[in-house]
Order: sequence, then structure tokens, then C-alpha cells
Amino acid sequence: MLDFTSALYLGLHHPNRCLKPYTQFTTGVPATLKEPPGAEQVADELARLQGCEHGVLGPSTFHLFWDLFGMLARRPIVIYMDDSLYPIARWGVERAAARGIPVRVVAHHDANALRRLLKQGARSRREPVLVTDGFCPACGKAAPLPAYLDALRVYGGRLVLDDTQALGILGSSPSPDAPYGRGGGGMLRRFQISGQDVLAISSLAKAFGAPTAVLCGSRAAVEEFKKKSETRVHCSPPCLPAIRAAEHALFFNRRRGNRVRLRLAAVVSRFPRGLAKHGLRTVGGLFPVQTLQPSSSIRARRVHEQLLNNGIRTVLRRALHGEGERISLVITARHTPVEIDAAIAALAEVAKQS
Repeated sequence: MLDFTSALYLGLHHPNRCLKPYTQFTTGVPATLKEPPGAEQVADELARLQGCEHGVLGPSTFHLFWDLFGMLARRPIVIYMDDSLYPIARWGVERAAARGIPVRVVAHHDANALRRLLKQGARSRREPVLVTDGFCPACGKAAPLPAYLDALRVYGGRLVLDDTQALGILGSSPSPDAPYGRGGGGMLRRFQISGQDVLAISSLAKAFGAPTAVLCGSRAAVEEFKKKSETRVHCSPPCLPAIRAAEHALFFNRRRGNRVRLRLAAVVSRFPRGLAKHGLRTVGGLFPVQTLQPSSSIRARRVHEQLLNNGIRTVLRRALHGEGERISLVITARHTPVEIDAAIAALAEVAKQS
């Protein structure tokens, strides 16, 4: 079975022999009283990777978004939310909305729409908070973060970014010999963005393959988060094996990350080039998530099932804004050119038969 459903983009598996030793899964102590061993060091290295002052780990992005919007909801804010925001960040927004915080929906990646809404809401004297994904796999494009920040700063607002997709893949200074950029620091590094008004929450469970998450920003903002977090009191902190996996991922990223990203770019770019020879197109650019464009020969559910019967596992999902279903293939650094070619041939044959 060829599997194109794993989001471990860099192919990191973290076998136990590669991790620093640990003698227990958890200390049993809430993070608010004492951080698990290694957590602070990992969080701060992740912050430096993204160009931020400070960081703090959480068990998942759900925990971090839940806490962040619970904290922000105590202030006079108004939330501006990208209309295609990933569900976990959206759940955080919904928590704030349940506490009476107004929420405005911004058209996907539309900086002009944000400017209009900010201007309309200026009289409320509430601090504007924009929540968006840094990179959208569904449309294959980065959010216009510099334009967003320019608009927000006119009104004293702040940016809250879910950078899960980009962390570990995209970075600074893209070039022909580094198509994704260098370092893997995500969209903040890509756009050279920083400031007291920027917070980024990212899962390490995709490119870095570690089941934990990090919140990064200014030292003052992260320290405030630590003091006011509820899940750091009432939920278990990240377990020690997850922290060890994050340590290993960062070590790997320092030593081999740029080389592996270059290899990943080669196998990803092979896929749309090969499909184009059969008249098929994808959305996704060079990002590892490649989504077939709709056409008369691609009926998503039927093609998905036929591919599965042929030993190829793909992702069947809804398109943006409810525009039917789409088929995505998630390509990782572990996929070989032979496997990519096999997927291309199977898709071309299924499309021909449809």
C-alpha cells in the first residue's frame, strides 16, 4: 500500500534509540509549578528558530489556543478571523465568542477586506486581534502577513498566527538551491516578521514529527500566558518522550534539515510535472500537500475509492467554502521518485476510465 496521508513532511519517526534517555512519561507535576525536564530549552530554541524572544510548550495546539483566547477574552478586544481558519484555532475563537467577544470574519487572504473591517470597527475602541493560518494547504498560498500587520498596527492590533503547516518546511531566503527557504522557521522567518504584537502557535506533529506544540512571541506576552494559562494548571504537560522527540527534531533540523527539505522539494515538484503530461493539474505549488484540481474526469470520491483499490491511500476532504470534495496526496521526504511515478500513473489511468 502506497500511503499519501501522513503529514510527517520531513519523514521524521524518532525511534527510541535516537532519543535522549527518559525514565518516566510524566512527572505528575503541573507545568505551572514546574516545567518538565527539557521543556523550557526546547521552547526557547523553537522561539529562536522562528525569530521570537520566548516560547512555551503545550501538549497540543488545542491547549494553547484554548488558553490564549480565554486570556484575551478578559480584555476589550474584537477578533478578526480568516474565513478558512483551521478548526483548532477556530475553537479557541469560539471560546472567546462564548464570553461575549465580538468576532468578524475576513475573506480568505484578503488584506483589503481586513482594512475595511478595521476601519468600520475603529470607533469601538476594542483592540483588534487577527487570527489566521500562516500557510493554507487548501489553496497552496501563504497568508499576506506583512499587509495584515501593516493594517493592524494602524489600530494598535495584534496578529495571532497558526503556523503549524509552515514550521519545519518554509523558511528564510528561498532560492533555487533552497526552494522552501532555509532553517524551517516558518512564515515569520519567511517574511522577516517580529514584534510585541505577534504571537505564533504551532504543532510540531507535522514536519517535526513530535506530538507537542509551542507558543512563541515576545517575552512579556509569553510570560503573561504562563501566568494566566488554565490548562497548565488543570491538564498534564507535554510528556517526556514528546519533549525528547522535539529535541531530536531540532537537532536533525540543525544538522540535516536544509538537505532534507531540498530532497522533499524534488519529489514534490515531480508530482505536478508528471500529472501535467496527462492533462491533470494540482493546487499546492511546492508544498507537500498536493490537491487535484476539479475536472470532468475527476469525481473525487470515486477516484479516491479506485485508488484505494489499487493500493494507493489518499486524503478525501471537502474543498474551501463547501465547494464539493477534493483528493489530496501528502508527499513526504520518505517517498521515492518510483512511488511518485506510480501514483501519477494510477491517477492518469483512473482519470482515463472515469
